Amino acid sequence: MMESELKRIDPVSRQAGKGADVAHGLSPMDPPDAYTPPGIASVATAEMHPFLQGYIDEHVRFLVEVQSFEDALSEIQKAGYTKELDARLRHFFSFFDEEFIRHHQREEVALFPLLHVRLIADGEHSKGTDEVTTPVDVMLNEHTKAIQLAAVVLNFLGLAFRFPDQKTRLVILDAALEQGKNLVELLRLHVFREDNVVFPMAQRLISGWEFDELGKG
Repeated sequence: MMESELKRIDPVSRQAGKGADVAHGLSPMDPPDAYTPPGIASVATAEMHPFLQGYIDEHVRFLVEVQSFEDALSEIQKAGYTKELDARLRHFFSFFDEEFIRHHQREEVALFPLLHVRLIADGEHSKGTDEVTTPVDVMLNEHTKAIQLAAVVLNFLGLAFRFPDQKTRLVILDAALEQGKNLVELLRLHVFREDNVVFPMAQRLISGWEFDELGKG
């Protein structure tokens, strides 16, 4: 469900000669397997500008938190809701609010505006539509979707224990856990797309001195 939703909002369509098989409906942001995008030139982290390496380093920490969050969700499904698991969920959402959102905001201000312009100039944008969109728009959509999903999970968790009826509580808790899993998958795919698709594009289209200037902002 989550993969189909990500593909639905994905506006990017690469043209022939850009390394994708357009005849078969492939694009770097809408691959047959989301974790094996075709036609993307890989760039080792060590070869990227330190500006981009900083984002990638933060992603490593984020994925550790995402894994811990997913583990807590699984334990709740197996053993029920406990104070210890509640504390782990609270830690994740605190981390999300303080670190994830701040990270996303920096990308949106420092990197994405220039990258969006360069992608359009390079032909890496949607074709045949009134509104021109690029992989940057996909990343922005995913930022918004992640915040929305996190809010949904928190709201469901808050509601779950307000009802005296045990059956109702379990239904709402199950909904919270399901949306939590969707959030986990979205965040993992988002990090993968940035590290393996968007950042390599940025490395190719933005010069070293421009990255230096972006880092001063």
